Amino acid sequence: MKRWLGKAETTLGNHSDRLNAINIFPVADGDTGTNLYLTVRAAVSALSAADGKEARSPESGQAKTEQLKAEQANDVGAVLAAAGRAAMEQARGNSGTLFAVFLCAMAEPLAGHGRLSAPLLAAALHRAQIRSWSALSEPVSGTMLSVLEAAAQAAGEVDAAQNGDDSNHALGLALDAAVDAALRAVVRTEEQLAPLHDAHVVDAGGVGMLLVLDCLRSAVLGEELQDELLDGLHGYDVQDPHIHTGLPDDEGVEVMCTIELSPLAAATLRQKLDELGDSVIMSQVGSVTASGSQDGDEQDDDDVDGIEASYRWRVHVHVPEAGPAVEAIRALGEPSDISVSQLALPRDPDASPEAGSGVASAAPGRPSPA
Repeated sequence: MKRWLGKAETTLGNHSDRLNAINIFPVADGDTGTNLYLTVRAAVSALSAADGKEARSPESGQAKTEQLKAEQANDVGAVLAAAGRAAMEQARGNSGTLFAVFLCAMAEPLAGHGRLSAPLLAAALHRAQIRSWSALSEPVSGTMLSVLEAAAQAAGEVDAAQNGDDSNHALGLALDAAVDAALRAVVRTEEQLAPLHDAHVVDAGGVGMLLVLDCLRSAVLGEELQDELLDGLHGYDVQDPHIHTGLPDDEGVEVMCTIELSPLAAATLRQKLDELGDSVIMSQVGSVTASGSQDGDEQDDDDVDGIEASYRWRVHVHVPEAGPAVEAIRALGEPSDISVSQLALPRDPDASPEAGSGVASAAPGRPSPA
């Protein structure tokens, strides 16, 4: 898992500029590559902290303890879950948030296992597909969701054909099939979404997911990344222009935060944000019982009778103005890590927050290709 995410960090860093260049859906803000890179970097940093290395982003002492426990247990799922939680807490944009959901969901079927196998890979990708689609209020085909769905289906078909064989050979077949299916799904995105078809490009988030899956294949099988994988993808040649710069600026802002809510309150917030804007993503980060104990504590949610447990959620939405969205969020709880980013291009790191929102604006940095 560490080798996989390390490869993904390097690869997404190398490809960030080209991913940004073709990023025009759901908004043409040219930051998909940056957001994916920064989010996977948070995951890698969490695992580095567990190894006793200097983390590249701040983390709580409890998070470090959880990660260290995961390493000591030699539990593939626990290690990936720790990385996923760190990614979720620091996720950037639509693509980064969905990538964090992908990691957290993949970890669930892997919990308690010391190695990856074809049946586990199929189960993990299937779980990630379901969780990613459900995290969005209005999931759309022709995006990284479709790419993940194709990969999950291909891995599942190989596992079924191999009758649940847990050998390394079967795992290699499943990984090859998942990457091949993901590539075909990326090519199809151009015809699935009108903005992509009009611009003659494939979906940036879909390409990012393809790269992540090829990194998993490379890490598990000990083989090189497939450099020719992206040959011929429309808009992806180095000499191709930055498509998003020729499109009209997108008005509005992106609001993100983490907040503790009961399931009912979370549903209420999702409905309210759907009314205020679009690109609503809500995904559970971890749970907190009614008495306030955190994930990893011994107490179970059922220990407190008659009191609904609450959960920590990562919230993402695009809205015309930040004020009403922030007000709706704060009406249900006290958010943390709240940020507001302008969707209009170019993003100005010194831009002031929306009037009345009471939160700081955030503009993602641009990693230089490695």
